[in-house]
Amino acid sequence: MKDEIKEVATLFGGFLTAIMGFLATLNIKYVWLTEASISALVTVIIAGGMLAVGIYAAWKNTYVSKKAKKQKEELQRKGLK
Repeated sequence: MKDEIKEVATLFGGFLTAIMGFLATLNIKYVWLTEASISALVTVIIAGGMLAVGIYAAWKNTYVSKKAKKQKEELQRKGLK
């Protein structure tokens, strides 16, 4: 999953870099669209993706929700937990 997040973020960064190059060719410049801002955005995307994966993994691997508590009780009843 980590690799997929990095690939999507890299693809998005490449897309923004291509747009920046296209606009520069037309002599259109945006102060906020720079290599540094694109790199920062890619870093935020990767960090956000990792946070989401971490939260999801923690949620799915614990018995917190009502459904999960029922599953835990059933596993304990069958002697599997």
